[in-house]
Amino acid sequence: MSKKFLPVLLVLTVASLFVAFQTQGREGDNPKTKNEKILRNVGLLLEQGHYSPKNINDSFSKQVLNRFVKDLDADKSIFLQSDIDSFSKYNNRIDDEIHGAKLESFYAINDSYTRRLNQASKYFIDLLSKPFDYTKDENVLLDGDKLRYPKTEADKKEVWRKRLKYMVLSKYADMLDDREANKDKKQTAVAADSLSTIGKAAPKKFVYKVDSTLEREARGMIKKQIDRYFTTLKTHNTNDELFSVFVNAITGEMDPHSSYFAPVDSRGFNEMMSGKFYGIGAQLKEDESKIKIASLITGMPAWKSGEIGVNDEVIKIGQGNAEPVDVTGYAVTDAVKLIRGSEAGTEVRLTVRKPDGSIKIVSLKRGEIKLDDTFAKSAIIKGEHKIGYIYLPEFYMDFEKPNGAKCSEDVAKEIVKLKAENVEGIVIDLRGNGGGSLPEVVKMAGLFIEDGPICQVRGRDEKQPYLWKDRDKSILYSGPLTVMVDEGSASASEIFAAAIQDYKRGIIIGSSSTYGKGTVQRTIPLNPEAENPALAKTSEDLGTVKLTLQKFYRINGGATQLKGVTPDVVIPDRYEFFKSREKDNDAALSWDEIGKAEYHPWVSTYSTNAVINAANQQVNTSPTFKNMKQQVEWIDKKNDKEVSLNLVKYKADLQQMKVAYKQLDSLYKLPKELNVLNSPSDTVGFGADKDKRERNKQFLNRIKGDVYIDETVKVMNNMINQTNVALNAAGAAESSKKY
Repeated sequence: MSKKFLPVLLVLTVASLFVAFQTQGREGDNPKTKNEKILRNVGLLLEQGHYSPKNINDSFSKQVLNRFVKDLDADKSIFLQSDIDSFSKYNNRIDDEIHGAKLESFYAINDSYTRRLNQASKYFIDLLSKPFDYTKDENVLLDGDKLRYPKTEADKKEVWRKRLKYMVLSKYADMLDDREANKDKKQTAVAADSLSTIGKAAPKKFVYKVDSTLEREARGMIKKQIDRYFTTLKTHNTNDELFSVFVNAITGEMDPHSSYFAPVDSRGFNEMMSGKFYGIGAQLKEDESKIKIASLITGMPAWKSGEIGVNDEVIKIGQGNAEPVDVTGYAVTDAVKLIRGSEAGTEVRLTVRKPDGSIKIVSLKRGEIKLDDTFAKSAIIKGEHKIGYIYLPEFYMDFEKPNGAKCSEDVAKEIVKLKAENVEGIVIDLRGNGGGSLPEVVKMAGLFIEDGPICQVRGRDEKQPYLWKDRDKSILYSGPLTVMVDEGSASASEIFAAAIQDYKRGIIIGSSSTYGKGTVQRTIPLNPEAENPALAKTSEDLGTVKLTLQKFYRINGGATQLKGVTPDVVIPDRYEFFKSREKDNDAALSWDEIGKAEYHPWVSTYSTNAVINAANQQVNTSPTFKNMKQQVEWIDKKNDKEVSLNLVKYKADLQQMKVAYKQLDSLYKLPKELNVLNSPSDTVGFGADKDKRERNKQFLNRIKGDVYIDETVKVMNNMINQTNVALNAAGAAESSKKY
């Protein structure tokens, strides 16, 4: 903790005593008193500690109210418009509550939410009791931002009717497709008036069922899912959990990376980090009441399978050959419990729905996270020139062990191996690298430049930024260099890419921009006394706040915040339409710039501008990338429209989407694979370890068919060719002097 921030902690300590004294005698309601303490202390932290605090005034209050209501009811299926109108009395109230006024807004909105949720939970039984009419020409809009709150309870029930019909239609269409795919395996015809098989284990042999039976079973499945969905909501939406949502609406309005952890959340997080568990290496998220894959951990089973992708929807989770559990409507935490296991090697089967609507069952073996799979690794690409490729999934550093793993040292080792193989250029792949240790970024950048500043960091009210510098004049690698980035390259990755770009040390290649996270956070206890072992037993744990304290700036003076790093060579990106960057969050801190640091750009043996211009022209005229961009734009527009609830139109639209995704997938596969191999020293290290050899094989295969790496190799070839011409010319000139 910096000395500069100690006064804020002192203020928090005094504030805790003040609020405790101020609230004594209030109805004797301890939970409410505690919530008021939390709110007051969060406000103090934000106002006096946040890097760029917004004024906590009436305008801020209104934004928090809107955010809280949206967090509770994102798809506008719970509240009525009259509820929203009634909440307007708190537009100018929440800021007063943060500053010490009696807390009223949360309890009023919470009560209304609970009441309306109970009402909505009763609709589905009646709505799913009879078949839907799939010949009717009607649509459903699923984007909550474009919807209006229903005016009456009848309007709200109609909202649910359409949503439920969409869910049943989706399930019904899948069942029809499955029947069509298995029609040649027909065993038994099931009449429309036969008993339903809902809730029973699937028969071992395919059983042909008529349309009405499939539709009834689809409704039965959705009924179970929605029942579970509301049960989960009611179970998890305790006053404490909803209050955490309320406080996070306040911190989230200040900026996307400041957040509140209730005591139980922070304790659970610490226990998870210190314990051991086995899983598949996938982070889950809740999106429109669906469980989706948020990210994959490099080297873990889900990543290695190549069959699980970001934004895949998890529909079912099964243990080995046991009947899978339909997790539609589950809370993410409950789904995670089903995926995790107590032993490595045990099987878990995920049924996922891909973004194109297709269903896939993926069998995975649970594994313990292997650190060596998240470390830097390299390969050699042999083509027109011999090029070294280094993949770095994160800027790691073992803070607990002085001699532990450090990415800068590991990358240096890979460079030494590649230089021993006489590579003519090196590619650093930072795609999906979410960041990590800043000191490691500085050291790693220092491998490619003589010495000098790498980035600037400025705290609140600091006139002069702190310069993070590489002070080692030695250069490990001085040849042609490219850095690959995408929308998932964030924080430390952006600092590295920006430094390489500002020094003109190499060429940055990737999607339209990196993520755009240019802020630094630190976790602060809301009650500092609870952190003192001597006082912990008598101190009330109020939780913690992850607070934004500093901002990163490039050495050219521009912030990486919001804008990220724009690559020199921009390649169309298939995930562009997900709109998941920092700039897509309306509470993100703004971009700005400060003074330029003093540094000396690299003098290249090739014309940087000539290489960049040629590469961009090549991308812009490439039929592959042109088609890729068109497909991505088409999918984006298609996803932005209403969904038809007419079976014929729905299936036609779904087929169009599947074709588009299939075409897009084909564009990402090279017609002729790259020639990729290991350094000899790596193959020696595999020994008899079959698991290592298999992981290495998957690593090489990923490189071979990657269209982005192929384009990077083309850019690198141009750099190498220009370098060789320059070196030959210099050599000829030197020889002529001797004669």
